[in-house]
Amino acid sequence: MKAVLGRDDLAEAAAAGAKAAGTPFERVDVKPVHKASKGFVNDSAVDVCEIAIVTLLQAVAFGKPVVLLPVTALGRFQHQTLVTRKDLPVTAVEGRTVGVRSWSQTTCVWVRGFLTEQYGVDLREVDWIAYEDGHIREYTDPSWVRRAPAGAKLPQDFLDGRVDFGIMGNDLPKGDDTIHPVIENAHDVAAEWSARKGFVPVNHVIAVSEAAAREHAGAVCAMYDAMAAVAETGGGKGPVPLNPVGFDALRGPLAQASAFAAEQGVLPAPVDYDDLVARSCDALGVPPSRLGG
Repeated sequence: MKAVLGRDDLAEAAAAGAKAAGTPFERVDVKPVHKASKGFVNDSAVDVCEIAIVTLLQAVAFGKPVVLLPVTALGRFQHQTLVTRKDLPVTAVEGRTVGVRSWSQTTCVWVRGFLTEQYGVDLREVDWIAYEDGHIREYTDPSWVRRAPAGAKLPQDFLDGRVDFGIMGNDLPKGDDTIHPVIENAHDVAAEWSARKGFVPVNHVIAVSEAAAREHAGAVCAMYDAMAAVAETGGGKGPVPLNPVGFDALRGPLAQASAFAAEQGVLPAPVDYDDLVARSCDALGVPPSRLGG
């Protein structure tokens, strides 16, 4: 099996699990890891892939043959990723420009959800600018989101003042001390949100092509066991686990992300979490309890 996994410890665990099951394993190096998602969901370019949860939800909504393996590869707080270089409060996003890498980017879905849920922002009153397509070929952005000119890049437009706000995680420009989170005390706000909800806004999980899950069910389950044993070592401590594992543990973040994504036009309708579980169990031929649910 071919796999794209960003974390070395998860990749090593997956390789060990596959080997123990007698299945060949090859790690494909793709950096940044999200660059592998388009080929995985549209063309089954690899068998196992670290994938953003909104990409997974879209893949299921658009009938792509992929299933969830409930291991978190990246869990983190997200409130700090709404940034500006100006002296503007969070409610000032209405009527101003906000740049996002892509409308369906998972970090952006979480942050827009916070804006509506916690701050009463009307998303349609914001001048949204998206710089890239999402990963699902059939998906198109809502009509009220405009596209940046060809060749434009969000970090540079942000630094040059062409957008007032940006939602940026790993692509945040470095070395400019004028950049700051828009939400005051963002870490504390995020911690309180997660404590109240009972989960963190998970970013990446593991997905498997349906064909690989059916053909190599034993190996996939062995990979799950091995990755589950190390998944929680990839992040710091918070009010709830940053890297939840198992169907039960991932229900909260995936269901919430699905609701936010549907409200924002990222999904045609919310994806039911029990359907995700059933798809995985059917492909692997196991009950939910085998994968922590």
